Amino acid sequence: MARELSERDIEILKKLAPECGDLTCSGSGHMFHSILPPVSNHFAEDSTDFIQRISRLTDEELTYLTDLIQKGEEGMGCLPVEDVEAFVHLVHDRLSEEIARKVISAYESGYECDH
Repeated sequence: MARELSERDIEILKKLAPECGDLTCSGSGHMFHSILPPVSNHFAEDSTDFIQRISRLTDEELTYLTDLIQKGEEGMGCLPVEDVEAFVHLVHDRLSEEIARKVISAYESGYECDH
């Protein structure tokens, strides 16, 4: 699933984590290859903070992320379960139950964590 973040990805990442100075994981030293895992694991203080951050997404940005998830280009495998649940809940409420089910299916397919 490793991918190079596009300008759009970087814009969304910076929207969710404005304190993100560069695109490098402090733990591994590698560049981020996704959006949600770094927000959840490196920037959000807890689940409540993660929910507040992802709530900043427009419906269009949320659709973009769910499309990436369904294609296997954006992973959720290393997110804490409560953050996955929060994201799915947001998708359900803002987009649709069907898209939320597809996100759950992609998550359960076990895409590797590669942030």
